[in-house]
Amino acid sequence: MKTTKVTSLLELLKAISENVPQVLEIETSILSPHSITLPEGYNLTGKSYESCMVSFNNSDGFGVTRDNTISNLTVMTKQTNRAIYTVCGIPNMGNIVLEDLSITGQVSIISRQGTDKINLITNNIHITSCDSRHYSEQPQKYGVNVYQGALTVYNFNSDESSRIDCKLTNISIGFRNAPVIGSGIFVCGYGDEGGKVNMETLTTGAVYSHGMLPYGTADIITAAVFIVYGVEAKTVEHHGELMTYGVNDMVLDTWGKIEKWVSNYPIVSYGPSGIGFVNFGTVKDFMSQDITTYGLGARGFNQYDGTVENIKFKSITTHGDGSIGIQVSKPIGNMTVEENVTTYGSVGNSLVKGVLTELAANAISIKTGGKVESLTIHGDIVTYGDNVTNYALEGGEVAKFNIDGEMKVNGENSQSTNHD
Repeated sequence: MKTTKVTSLLELLKAISENVPQVLEIETSILSPHSITLPEGYNLTGKSYESCMVSFNNSDGFGVTRDNTISNLTVMTKQTNRAIYTVCGIPNMGNIVLEDLSITGQVSIISRQGTDKINLITNNIHITSCDSRHYSEQPQKYGVNVYQGALTVYNFNSDESSRIDCKLTNISIGFRNAPVIGSGIFVCGYGDEGGKVNMETLTTGAVYSHGMLPYGTADIITAAVFIVYGVEAKTVEHHGELMTYGVNDMVLDTWGKIEKWVSNYPIVSYGPSGIGFVNFGTVKDFMSQDITTYGLGARGFNQYDGTVENIKFKSITTHGDGSIGIQVSKPIGNMTVEENVTTYGSVGNSLVKGVLTELAANAISIKTGGKVESLTIHGDIVTYGDNVTNYALEGGEVAKFNIDGEMKVNGENSQSTNHD
């Protein structure tokens, strides 16, 4: 394939106008006043990852079409724009490869009507800044809409034969105390029916996100990592801390199907109703390090719908009023906590399926409809707030329960449940 060295915007546009598949090697920093569409078969790469930047000061960035690669570059737009996006109406987009990129703005891989197939491969991408709140394609279910993410992979084509196949590795989003706005990583199909996303793997470094939602918002949510409906994933694994800062900012959330999900680093949320892990989907195996939440109504783990076969946490700690440690509302399999389940809060409001609801910060709550095949706590179950229960069976069932440590309550009018 022909290689063309590029040292200016004019040279870049001239090479693209040839419409002959080739490698464009960027050798310098280039500013464009308008977006640029890569024709079929074009590969865009930087000579040096550190010094080669393509910036867009008034527009979106690069549009990809079919069999395009963008690599070894910094791509910069305003954080409200798309740095890399899919061009509409191409039936088969072939292989879209994005690797070794530092990005300001959204990476938006969306298939709409007219696009039936995308094979997406991304590796070593850091999205430093993005605001994805204003994009209108948003999944809806359980009384809420979900904001898109800094990295968005979305099959918005309702045709059941359409699909996005993807492998997403070494993705990092935002910085500590400088999160992206909206969700962090967002992968979604058209719905429970319609176009699908088949995700072989997703691996991440650290992810930091903030939805910037006003307190009291009940019908919009975000997540640091959101695997939405219509997605079937084999492996999701995190190799950096996962952190959210705002109202209704879940850390991990799924409405899809995941075989194996592992977080090797802590999961932390600071905002009201910012839940550590929320499961509406079907997960076979889930394992995480410590989950810690600080906001009002910010629960540690919530099983709302679907199920999980095997789930293991290192520890769960919540600090806010209404912040339950573990809440189960549907049947699940085996749950293990290696250390303690601890809550510090009392009674407060929390978002439950699109409705702000008053909850007590019980350490463990098994609701009507919830059943746990086995629950093993190797440490203690501890509450510090008033008017709470450390182990509350509220219409639900735990078939087999074992605790190695103690069950403690420290607040006034709080209850400790005896167990066999």
